[in-house]
Amino acid sequence: MPRVTRLPARTRGALASLLAGITLAGATAAPAAPAPPDGPAGHGRPVVIRYTEYGVPHITARDWRGLGYGYGYASATDNLCVLADAYLTVRAERSRHLGPDAPADSGLGVAGDSLTSDLYFQLLKDSRTVDRLVSQPPPLGPEPEVRQLVDGYVRGYNRYVDETGTAGADGPACRGKTWVKPITALDVYRHFHAVATMSGAGTMMDGITAARPPASGTPATAAPVPSAKSPSSLEAAASGLSAAVHTARGDGELGSNALATGRRGTGGDARAVLLANPHFPWHGARRFWQSHLTIPGRLDVSGASLLGLPTVLIGHNRNLAWTHTVSTAATYGLYEVPLVPGDPTRYLVDGVPERMRAHRVTVRVRAADGTEDTVQRTLWETRYGPVISTGPGGFPLPWTAHSAHVLRDANAGNLRAVNSWLGLGRARDTDDVRRVLARTQGLPWVNTVAADRRGRALYADLQIVPHVSDDLAKRCSTPLGERVFAVSGVPVLDGGRGDCAWGSDPDAVEPGLLGPAKLPSLARDDYVVNANNSPWLTNPAAPLTDYPRVVGDKGTPRSLRTQEAVLTAERRLAGTDGLPGRGLTGSAAQRLLFRDRSRAAELAGADAVRLCRSFPGGLAPSSQGPVDVSAACPALEAWDGTFRQDSRGALLFARFMLKAEAVPGGPWRTPFDPADPLHTPRTLADDPQVQRAFGEAAAELRTAGIALDAPLGAHQYVVRDGERIPLHGGPHQAGVLNVVTPRWDPAAGATEVTTGTSFLQVTEFPERGAPRASTLLTYAQSADPSSPHHADQTRLYSRGTWVPERFTPAEILRSPHLRTVVLTAP
Repeated sequence: MPRVTRLPARTRGALASLLAGITLAGATAAPAAPAPPDGPAGHGRPVVIRYTEYGVPHITARDWRGLGYGYGYASATDNLCVLADAYLTVRAERSRHLGPDAPADSGLGVAGDSLTSDLYFQLLKDSRTVDRLVSQPPPLGPEPEVRQLVDGYVRGYNRYVDETGTAGADGPACRGKTWVKPITALDVYRHFHAVATMSGAGTMMDGITAARPPASGTPATAAPVPSAKSPSSLEAAASGLSAAVHTARGDGELGSNALATGRRGTGGDARAVLLANPHFPWHGARRFWQSHLTIPGRLDVSGASLLGLPTVLIGHNRNLAWTHTVSTAATYGLYEVPLVPGDPTRYLVDGVPERMRAHRVTVRVRAADGTEDTVQRTLWETRYGPVISTGPGGFPLPWTAHSAHVLRDANAGNLRAVNSWLGLGRARDTDDVRRVLARTQGLPWVNTVAADRRGRALYADLQIVPHVSDDLAKRCSTPLGERVFAVSGVPVLDGGRGDCAWGSDPDAVEPGLLGPAKLPSLARDDYVVNANNSPWLTNPAAPLTDYPRVVGDKGTPRSLRTQEAVLTAERRLAGTDGLPGRGLTGSAAQRLLFRDRSRAAELAGADAVRLCRSFPGGLAPSSQGPVDVSAACPALEAWDGTFRQDSRGALLFARFMLKAEAVPGGPWRTPFDPADPLHTPRTLADDPQVQRAFGEAAAELRTAGIALDAPLGAHQYVVRDGERIPLHGGPHQAGVLNVVTPRWDPAAGATEVTTGTSFLQVTEFPERGAPRASTLLTYAQSADPSSPHHADQTRLYSRGTWVPERFTPAEILRSPHLRTVVLTAP
């Protein structure tokens, strides 16, 4: 904690004025009087951090620099090691401090090791891409308030490092490490850029850094992928690349549920309700951190952000709540460029040769004996972007004498995301949300779902999307691209034709992007919902269809989680879900999420019982030989189809659905019907591969020493501070909204969570008065095991307990755990 000092008279006066502004802002419905405009950094302005239950900081300052200062100091207090690791990554210094073979930071991209990560980020540094973006005026560059926030954030973070970063063995494990050091504003902006590009270039670091021209003498007729002349090979390649695209998008790693209701969809005295339920990693740079940020009269927003982004990404203010879900829109595209015969580093566009740009990248590396060495590698770039040797998901796209594949990332020039999020924090209603997103055009790979006090709900997929119309894809797709685009929406275009460049719209902030007018949105006064499928069934009463394939598909199967989300909304509005009344309320949203119902169990639970009882002698086939499943049948028959801690049969069913999903053609007898998308496909098929999937799941549990009828919580848990904490919830594949994705240990079962329900917030707007919100950060505020807030909310999550949020000054002051820290910003 900061050293205790007596504040000078001038600062005490400023603090009294600041606190008076807070009280005024909380005591009246009208906005507080505007605070004085920002002056130069310094003047000893106080920053007040009030901590309430579970270590949630309420940070108040008189200007943007002061707010950033408090945010930087408080976030470093809770998560110094995670943040320092992120800055180590974007500085391209992992190999120098940790060794080239050390794991990369998976929160900022996909790389096989630290050397690969460093080569990628050093290339970015050498290109000065982020430097140029920072120097741009808005909308391409940071808005003035963002610059001031970042300046303050850097100072606050550095103060904490200066005070504690070289402390002794107690506290964070990274203290005293040479790579824990002060940061610069450029480090922070590089982090922003890494977050923006993590769905595109960030997934292909291995392919970018490993691309090499073919050796001399390679036959010029060799093709990098099967051509249209070999249909079977082409179909196999297209299927493999499409699957790799879905893997790289983070299926099972990143996801979310969002449900917003307007005045016709709410109950009680509520005008609107929003349920925010992102599913993000529990470890590393993509952890959320909760805070409440206030500048009296200018900003009052509460929620959570990814570590190192000094504003609220998912949250609410007095009149608006919003959240995000990971979108299906493609954020990048590939080009196949024809090469000049005999010269694989030159390519042809409209028959005219262009030379690739060679970038000689140097990375400092720690050798095995502790000495320092350097590694150099030449990386290659075209007018579209970098040459790659593997594509999304590691799919091989070899550079041959005939052609090469290159990447174009639509987020390569995006440093606008924090502009967008700060704008959302200051928005007054859902109309403002649309205006903010259209003006800033910075959201990198997410949809937005919002609700406001006026009783309106909004879905908006106003984000960064390549300007690839269906017509352009039809005219310019390679043979491989024709098939991949239809399935995944990712374009693979002919880079040898100038007329195959991405298009532009007059309302887009930069060339090559779809303008906001061409992206889908839907405003309703009943409800909107998204659970990571395309915009099509945001509300079945008003299907969205007017958008290009690059944004998402239409008339295709919805995930079981999407089905469950839409049906949950429909049943609540109809009052047919077993809860009292009709319409969504804050308390109903909490109960519905933690019911842990499985849509897969509704569709296939009875079929699973019949399948279990059908095996002769109770022996199911598996790769380990016949496995006795007779003990599972009574448990599955008695199971209520939920993933509560005491649910018996749920764990076996979850493992079964994971394996059944991989059955070629799917596990269902009744196929998908676009006229009945919420109830098809259904009914397990009488298929030997489905039977084998059941046996494999049972064998998997047996190998881990788990009884087939064991309660879920006994074998789905995390260990924190030596305590085993059982968890409810289930996998995406089972159609459970409260997603828990465990790390499966073949010898012990599900003993850790990789990703799943992370930051939860339910916000309810009455007609008058402050919003009513409840939150839960499932893995708690701090990644530091020595912190009292390392696992406290994990225990709450285990019990299904929510935290009533303290938003107004009066609510904050009533906290029995209130602790106040006053910082004097330099």
